[in-house]
Amino acid sequence: MKRTYIKIVNALLCGFFLFSLGACNAFLDEEPLSFVNPENYLKSEEQLLAYVDKYYADFISSNTHEDDDATDNQKGTNERYMKDTWTVAQKEKDDGSGDWDFTKIYAMNYYLQTVVPRYEEGNISGNDVNIKQYIGEGYFLRALDYFKRLQKLGDFPILKTTLEDDLAILTEASKRSPRNEVARFILDDLDKAISLMTNAPAKTRITKNAALVLKSRVALFEATWEKYHANTALVPNGPGWPGAEKDYNANYQYPSGSPENEVAWFLDQAIDAASQVADAIQLVDNNQIIRDDVRKSKNPYYDMFASHDPSGYDEVILCRLYSFALGNASNFNHVLYHGGNTGFTHQFEQVFLMNNGLPVYAAGNDYKGDDYISDTKQGRDWRWRLFMKAPDEIKAVDNIAVPERFPVIPRLYMTDTKMSTATGYIEGKGYSLDYNDQMMGQDQTAFVVYRAAEAYLNYMEASYLKNGNIDAKAASYWQALRNRAGVDPDFQKTIKATDMAKEALNDWGAYSAGQLVDATLYNIRRERRCEFIGEGLRYMDVCRWRAMDQLNGFQQEGAKIFGPMESIFVDDSGNSLLVYDQADQTKNNVSSPSLSDHLRLNQKSTTNQYYKGFYFYEAHYLSPIAVQHFLITSPDGKTVSESPIYQNPGWPIEAGATCK
Repeated sequence: MKRTYIKIVNALLCGFFLFSLGACNAFLDEEPLSFVNPENYLKSEEQLLAYVDKYYADFISSNTHEDDDATDNQKGTNERYMKDTWTVAQKEKDDGSGDWDFTKIYAMNYYLQTVVPRYEEGNISGNDVNIKQYIGEGYFLRALDYFKRLQKLGDFPILKTTLEDDLAILTEASKRSPRNEVARFILDDLDKAISLMTNAPAKTRITKNAALVLKSRVALFEATWEKYHANTALVPNGPGWPGAEKDYNANYQYPSGSPENEVAWFLDQAIDAASQVADAIQLVDNNQIIRDDVRKSKNPYYDMFASHDPSGYDEVILCRLYSFALGNASNFNHVLYHGGNTGFTHQFEQVFLMNNGLPVYAAGNDYKGDDYISDTKQGRDWRWRLFMKAPDEIKAVDNIAVPERFPVIPRLYMTDTKMSTATGYIEGKGYSLDYNDQMMGQDQTAFVVYRAAEAYLNYMEASYLKNGNIDAKAASYWQALRNRAGVDPDFQKTIKATDMAKEALNDWGAYSAGQLVDATLYNIRRERRCEFIGEGLRYMDVCRWRAMDQLNGFQQEGAKIFGPMESIFVDDSGNSLLVYDQADQTKNNVSSPSLSDHLRLNQKSTTNQYYKGFYFYEAHYLSPIAVQHFLITSPDGKTVSESPIYQNPGWPIEAGATCK
């Protein structure tokens, strides 16, 4: 077993080097690739570029929108909402997809431990600015992968170099550092990246501003995690923290002196990094045009997410391009074009403000109701108007003779997972109006990875938590976001009209640790939720806010199908398309009106394992570590309690077991 562990690590180390060389052979004309000596590699600007380029796609994915699925934002189910379906694995897959995985970390460690000394000694040829840029990218990429581990596992081993083929060394390296130390390590890597990089490279490359945005994200994540999970086993030195059971963490002390000081330190880091970006970059304009005709002007705010190359938009800091010619086009728009069995929830629709800055329930709100999906857009926050596609809206206007429209009858009743719109509220952020992008395998719509709006929001939240008020800078950022959304910039008007009991019905972010937050903080969270519609940050946010403790049978809902809109759900013969309350529940395609006027996404049949709704368990804020890692690192290969690794709170070290 132990030799297997060594072989795994060896394979990883060798794999990194050979895998990376595959991208670089155009620059290695000294000898054939199969005979390349590591000592002759990573000595030129071109070779550094080729190495980091190989890992861009792996680190910077376009699939993060899926992290909105199975939340209060977006349709979906997930094992985290049931106790008996999420279990401890015996072993992880060998493809590098597991949480306790060091594949990319080792790749970056090899790179950094090789190139940094060489650069300091003047042994890398090429343009000095470019060399520093590519070294900075290495630090950024390592930080990004560590952030993934921090979110999934919390405490994690900090490895800065590759390891020797020695079991004792490998076992020692498995010791987990407290999560705040991991976060500090990530910020240190990002500081190095910031010091080395500029904002001169194309926006398809990591830049100084990208590192600053990520730094503000990481710092805010850790500050709020430690704040809201305080006095639990999920933070260092909290009651029941498993790290205290290991001698190497038994007497741990926070470097800042206390848990409270640690939170404050991370908030300061977030404030500083976010303000550097937000002060320098203005938001893209929303000209309030919904383009339903080829002759109409494009809306910069909409098109920033739906163009082939958004590099020209100031707000965009980092983007990933796709090319049919290069063979890396996607199917994102093709899926949305047909429905994709996804969609926004009724609960999400309810939180968007009216143009006058009032919630939908407040007196004088002018809300038109949700009897019809299109009604929800009238007089509403432009983020809902632009990025939710209602029935009969335009599907495509460019490269098509006759513009296409979404079906008048929402396909939420269909069982075909490709054709179903699931909730009736169709996702529209990133939806291209170019028909060519909607063809299978031909979508060249770019993915915006980082943008300046996040810096605005990170500053607003961090500064309010640190200082207890909305300072002038936060106020200016908030007003800029609301102005672009076409919402009255007077956020105090909204705060005064906010009823937290009503907001709690539709927004998990109304809570932290099972308690309602104050109206000002909630509205900062609301702004974030609405601004990031469809961008995949929701699950990260509700985890760091500890905003799922209160889940006790939460039901995801879609459009209001039982009401005036029911009359449109008929086929050509006048028969209803909505089938429910059948003796044979497999025939049901919607939930019963006895449950709700709104479609209940998981209550079409009592056999649905989520029929009773979403529940949550504290252990599920972190993932369990697979049993194999404890066995490999135990002295006898059997006694898991003797491993230097400790399991995450609430999870046993037993394959197939659920949380406690």
